[in-house]
Amino acid sequence: MTTKKTGKRWLIIAAIIAVVLLCAVAAGSYYSVGSALRCKIPASGQAEPGMSARTIISGGIERCYFLYTPPDYDPDTPTPIVFSFHGFLSNPNSHAMITGWHNLAKEEGFLVVYPEGTKFPKRWNAGATWGDTEVDDTQFFLDILEDVSGIAAVDPTRVYVNGFSNGGGMTVRIACDAADRVAAFGSVAGAVVDMDNCNPSRPAPMIAFHGTSDPVVNYEGLGMQYRLLRTGAGLTHAPTNFVGAENWIAMWADFNGCDPAPEPIPQQGEVYGVRYTHCDEDANVVLYTVEGGGHTWPGGMPLIVTGKTTNDINATREMWEFFQGYSLEDVP
Repeated sequence: MTTKKTGKRWLIIAAIIAVVLLCAVAAGSYYSVGSALRCKIPASGQAEPGMSARTIISGGIERCYFLYTPPDYDPDTPTPIVFSFHGFLSNPNSHAMITGWHNLAKEEGFLVVYPEGTKFPKRWNAGATWGDTEVDDTQFFLDILEDVSGIAAVDPTRVYVNGFSNGGGMTVRIACDAADRVAAFGSVAGAVVDMDNCNPSRPAPMIAFHGTSDPVVNYEGLGMQYRLLRTGAGLTHAPTNFVGAENWIAMWADFNGCDPAPEPIPQQGEVYGVRYTHCDEDANVVLYTVEGGGHTWPGGMPLIVTGKTTNDINATREMWEFFQGYSLEDVP
């Protein structure tokens, strides 16, 4: 297949993904109001129960994030907080519907932040040659954390970060650059583009999920499906390769000083995995593999054209269970 034909093929796929995500947003009720519109009328003052859009100045530009505060929130009690970064082409609204982090937060009583990327389509500067290199999204994360800490009772020892696709890659970048501020990390279908410059300041617990039939972020890391976006059409300068799921997880286990031979996780339907243990500071590293899984969030809202969504595991709940085992209080 020629480069021109390949480019057209992935342009069509990218367009379909965009339509699906837009339909997902439209399918909601409260969350169907577009992210851009809600960011134009941000909330102010102390955090109150429910979902609100907030804006801050980060890197000299106005940026937006959504904050969910659970109904039983007590402003006098330090509360865990989960950041969840949307994927390329997505936004906080659709990501909230795909992952359901705020629904779990309502049950478990923690805060949730859905940050918003920059440019169009929305994306994160997750590493070398990806996104807008003039935007420091690690600093944006830190600025949001500071802002939320000023309006809500955030427990600084129980800050957790996760993301999907490009947002999963952004999660890994934050783990590389700001591990001292986050207790544990999670990634789903992570578009990890650069591990060469990763120097985490401490062993950071990590849990990841990836489908073997992911048509967007190849499980093996073979080739860059968004190569078509390397254009002058105002989209993005894209890398040529991702790091394979098993490869970057093994690298992370090495960063954490884990036993190089992982323990197998018993298969649950179409889901199996490995767990790296005996790590420094007990910072375990886990990878769940979905056999035949697509570019989707396990247990979340299906994204039909990007492959199969398994219900044999729920990534949101599994991550939260993993996160609860870690606190920065436990770090020597």
